[in-house]
Amino acid sequence: MPAITPEAFNALLVEKLPMALHLGIRAEAIGKGTARLIMPFGPHLTRPVDVVCGPALMTLADVALYAAVLSAIGLQEMAVTSNLNVTFLRKAERTDIIAEASLLKQGRRLAMGAVELIAATTDELVSHVTATYAIP
Repeated sequence: MPAITPEAFNALLVEKLPMALHLGIRAEAIGKGTARLIMPFGPHLTRPVDVVCGPALMTLADVALYAAVLSAIGLQEMAVTSNLNVTFLRKAERTDIIAEASLLKQGRRLAMGAVELIAATTDELVSHVTATYAIP
């Protein structure tokens, strides 16, 4: 059973991560060590050619892995990103983005995970992300 629910995580976004809220990011499902989030498409996310910009994609991936980490360790707000690597595979044109995050390894001080960013309209993999979180 996950240590945090999607509703509790979404409330945390409202209170503690307003940038994610401004991007429209919300958790749809959280399991132990996993999370599924969505970022609805909007013109505030685009580059001049209606492609979802890299910084928005990286933010979604980071928030999704944060949800997966909290699902395993509980509500520890000061768990922070210590490393994030992103590979952009294809452009995401005018589409909602789904983030599927999962923990690969969790220790006492570090948690490593992976996130797949998927274009909702085509189910194509847009980006692959790996990241490490420092756990207080």
